[in-house]
Amino acid sequence: MFGVSKGLVYPLNLQRANDTGRGLISSAWATLMQHCFFEISTARSHEQKLYPYMNRTVIAGVSGIRRFALVMVLSIEACAMAHANHPVSDLEDSVCGIVREPLAFWQFRQVAGALDASRIRSIRNIERLSFTTRDGRELGGYKLRADNPQGYLLVAQGNAVLADQIMGVLTFFQGYGLDVYVYDYRGYGLSEGKSRLKAIVSDYREIVAALNAQGYGRRYLYGMSMGGVILTNAIGPSEEYDALVLDSPPSRISGLGCPENYDPVRNLPQDGAKLMLIIGLKDRVVPPEDIEELSQVLAQRGGRVLKSPEFAHPLMDLDSTILRRRLQSVADFLVR
Repeated sequence: MFGVSKGLVYPLNLQRANDTGRGLISSAWATLMQHCFFEISTARSHEQKLYPYMNRTVIAGVSGIRRFALVMVLSIEACAMAHANHPVSDLEDSVCGIVREPLAFWQFRQVAGALDASRIRSIRNIERLSFTTRDGRELGGYKLRADNPQGYLLVAQGNAVLADQIMGVLTFFQGYGLDVYVYDYRGYGLSEGKSRLKAIVSDYREIVAALNAQGYGRRYLYGMSMGGVILTNAIGPSEEYDALVLDSPPSRISGLGCPENYDPVRNLPQDGAKLMLIIGLKDRVVPPEDIEELSQVLAQRGGRVLKSPEFAHPLMDLDSTILRRRLQSVADFLVR
């Protein structure tokens, strides 16, 4: 399930196709794009040397199934919150549609799958993290400790990924003197609460402030896919970081029913010198045309744009050699 190339642990399909029998990230994105109609996805195997995007058969307009599934999802969430002994939080209000947002996040969580401690068992210098948000939710994650840390790197992963699935890959950055922090999103894996866009953005705003208060000399951020959406919203025009890499986020999410003020392109700083945007021309999850507006605006503001003909979606590259080149591009920009 894991391949090793030149010391880099590479998660083939992030272990999910074989572990859960479900689709990968593109399955969840398609749910949003189809406005929460259901789809059936089957994964193509990495061994066939095909890119790990999905064949999709979309069952659109099945209103009875949709209503039944919605009732089930909302009932499960209500039951879970009733037993969590947490007060209701305004942060956990839906901003992308009272129907669409809970259902989309529910499918993302199904795709992400379950925790598996064996994924991190052999990783050196790793420790569990806990962070309590201002509305009392406990977020869980992991920290990779550098031998002589010069700064921190906060990673916001894709929306169908758990922290334990990517810690092996992120050990790459320890060699650059960085403590690497990754949290499961609210409602995923180790973290409590309802998965909602407004709440997750707030969580990362708090996490960045807490890390900045620790006295690190360098402050770096890396957002993959939906993680780029989260980080652009969390930091906004703030100057409280030294470099930010946005890896394959869409330019806008307002077309999916979210307010326009959450669109990444509307949250770029006027001076983009601290930002790099990565676009994989083989990306089938967030295709290049969905990132082009963000690319143009960032370039106009002095940011760096890297368009690679060999990159696919983050962590879905064809092999570990390409993945290594991607991570090297990120590291080179951060520590330049």
